[in-house]
Amino acid sequence: MIPLRDTVKSKTIPFVNYLLIGICGVVYLYEVSLGDRINTLFASFAVIPVNVSTAVFHGNFSLQPITTLFSSMFLHGGLFHLIGNMLYLYIFGDNVEDRLGHGMYLLFYIASGIGAALVEVYFHQESGIPLIGASGAIAGVLGAYFLLYPRAKVLTLIPLFVYFPVVEIYAFFFLGLWLVMQFLQVGMAAGADAGGGVAWWAHAGGFIIGAMFLLILLLFRRLRT
Repeated sequence: MIPLRDTVKSKTIPFVNYLLIGICGVVYLYEVSLGDRINTLFASFAVIPVNVSTAVFHGNFSLQPITTLFSSMFLHGGLFHLIGNMLYLYIFGDNVEDRLGHGMYLLFYIASGIGAALVEVYFHQESGIPLIGASGAIAGVLGAYFLLYPRAKVLTLIPLFVYFPVVEIYAFFFLGLWLVMQFLQVGMAAGADAGGGVAWWAHAGGFIIGAMFLLILLLFRRLRT
């Protein structure tokens, strides 16, 4: 299923969301300009699970692996990887920013991305494969949207071989199915002892972390009133 747009109109200009999309686009153009040197970039700024797990979970602290939890979420492995992530961020991020406010949304996005990466690292602590992409942070945005706008409708393209119907689907169902698919992929990847190059745990974990962060923020705001 490919989302095209939702039915919720933002009350404010989501300039943080636009900024995040722009930064990812500019960074990707820089990646392309590097050619074969891109592997050096990934070695320095992508999350290497074995390095992060050593620094975070095994007490051998080192700052450089920790910083990659932030930098990795602005890197992408290809044009379709970038477009797919930015499409979801463009459709669902503006409304979450609208509800949280610009500054809080930025903090929420970064925290979700870091949390999602840590979930992936936890389940693949010995892996030396670089982890890149905004998917974990965007999954957090989806988790927040799932709770905030369950009855919003998502205009969705459904590829069915030679037939491509466009239908409106409730966000509760669309995002709920998305989450189920991530857990199914986690199971299949574990059964095959390989992830197929996709950080499925970061997707599923990011969604749940985003939903939890949102509930904490809403509770905090309620307690302050």
